[in-house]
Amino acid sequence: MVVVTRKSQSERREEILQAALAEFAEHGFHGGSTEGIARRAGISQPYVFRLFGTKQELFKAVVARCFRQTLEMFQRAAEGKRGEEALRAMGEAYVSQLIADRTRLKLQMQAYAACDEPAVCQVVRQGYGDLVAYAERVSGLDGPAVARFFAQGMLLNTFASMGLFGGEVDEPWAARLLSGCKQMDT
Repeated sequence: MVVVTRKSQSERREEILQAALAEFAEHGFHGGSTEGIARRAGISQPYVFRLFGTKQELFKAVVARCFRQTLEMFQRAAEGKRGEEALRAMGEAYVSQLIADRTRLKLQMQAYAACDEPAVCQVVRQGYGDLVAYAERVSGLDGPAVARFFAQGMLLNTFASMGLFGGEVDEPWAARLLSGCKQMDT
């Protein structure tokens, strides 16, 4: 006799969010499909809609979660630190995350690209704003210092998206920019 264990709604929700992260990171909001998400999660497409309502609501949930996880990572990295030391720790943790999990980076980039959708844009603005507010609060630094931190982070996002991060960089222009980022840290 085969015993089938039913998963709870919260367990299924978690599986859907994980599947949606992979689907949307790979294909974006418009290219990703609830059919593909359901297939990845091993459930029916109607169940995806039952738990999230619409594809947009699911995308917003995944994006909000991604920003929240980044904020939590910043908080862990900066614990007990202030000023430049806090920003440096947050930056190092973020770079480690980029190298370890390009899926979250790709979702973040897809979220920026989906900002033509006002409801998605609101989630992205809120999430990014929370990151900025935390960096300002924990560092206690002025606007230009925090702006440099985020500008450098966005440059590193771009590099990671192009596969120019974490290893030998063949393009001279890329090597110069990465060298400049390292000099900004000192």
